[in-house]
Amino acid sequence: MRPLALLLLASCGGTEPLPVEVAAAAGPMERQGLVRRNDAALTLLGTPVKVGDSAPSTELRDNDNKPITVDFADGTVRVVALVPSLDTPTCSLETRTFNGSVSDMGEGTEVLVVSRDLPPAQARFCGAMGIDRVRTLSDFDTGAFGLSWGLLVAENRLMARAVAVVDGDGEIAYLEVVENIPDEPSYDAALAAVAELVPPPVGEDAPAAE
Repeated sequence: MRPLALLLLASCGGTEPLPVEVAAAAGPMERQGLVRRNDAALTLLGTPVKVGDSAPSTELRDNDNKPITVDFADGTVRVVALVPSLDTPTCSLETRTFNGSVSDMGEGTEVLVVSRDLPPAQARFCGAMGIDRVRTLSDFDTGAFGLSWGLLVAENRLMARAVAVVDGDGEIAYLEVVENIPDEPSYDAALAAVAELVPPPVGEDAPAAE
């Protein structure tokens, strides 16, 4: 639902103004007090999401600059990591950490890292860092993906740092928005959320047959 503005109309007869609800023509929703960069408070733009919501999907660009829209309801369990820029220490470390965790997540899973870096820059990063299990996608063109998740930072138009786990039906099962953007997310909590959605491989943590 779009935000509503209150328009007051006065009649010619001088009676009390009549409240009329009209759709606001202003920009995206703004939220404050949720994230910061060290001591500097930041403003988030866009419609916020929460656990239980359907994961929003807008057009992104892959490393070859080809348009792609992720189908979050295709049966795949996904970790979706939104990061400010791969060319920063924390984002680099986060991406490399998830890249090393993919093999432990089981079949039918995927990790997406979304930033506003240009696709060639993402490709160079993956090549230089040996990122071969995580798919990096770019929201550089319009920032629509960040806005649709309510996680675009107004002050620099980059992503806030957040990690979501989306189940195979496209529903957000876990969400962490990191309060201080230079900090790392909770990897263990995200991977635990994945483990709750993905059955363990045969022979691992499965009950013994009688």
